[in-house]
Amino acid sequence: MNQTYTTRLANHHDQPAIIDLIDQVYQEYGDRICLSGADQDLLDLQTTYFDQNGAFWVMEDDQGRVVGTHAAKPIERSLGGDPADGSLCTFRRLYLEADLRGGQLGTELMDLTIDWARENGYDRVEFWSDTRFSRAHQFFAKFGFRNTGRTREMDDGVAPYSEYLFFLELQETEKAGD
Repeated sequence: MNQTYTTRLANHHDQPAIIDLIDQVYQEYGDRICLSGADQDLLDLQTTYFDQNGAFWVMEDDQGRVVGTHAAKPIERSLGGDPADGSLCTFRRLYLEADLRGGQLGTELMDLTIDWARENGYDRVEFWSDTRFSRAHQFFAKFGFRNTGRTREMDDGVAPYSEYLFFLELQETEKAGD
């Protein structure tokens, strides 16, 4: 029997499963979730995402177990510190269980979120991604995301880490037929 997966908007009942999934991914890199710092947004999805005109999705398996996440929300200023030209949003929290990466599920989550950004009138997507997530960076490139070359050093986690800034101009990536 083939496993099927469903993606839906998250709710407060999903919080423990979301935190557990993200912590599992961090542990693959010798890290842990830090709810008092970098991962504090996960403690209140309603305020952090939905109340700010954003969205947070979970992907579930047949048993209702959260196996993936992705989120988006508007931002007023470029994450790189540049003045904002047009409508900006940021993507956050793209995570999948290890055995589900590299297949169609990540693509489904990214397509859903890019479509959401377009439907909500955003011109550009920007986000920071941990420098250790090299496989994810290759995945982002398949969608046209570009690394700006900017990095930042972070100390709001369990241990210090670095991030790269990625962006996508949505007008340049309109789907065929749009």
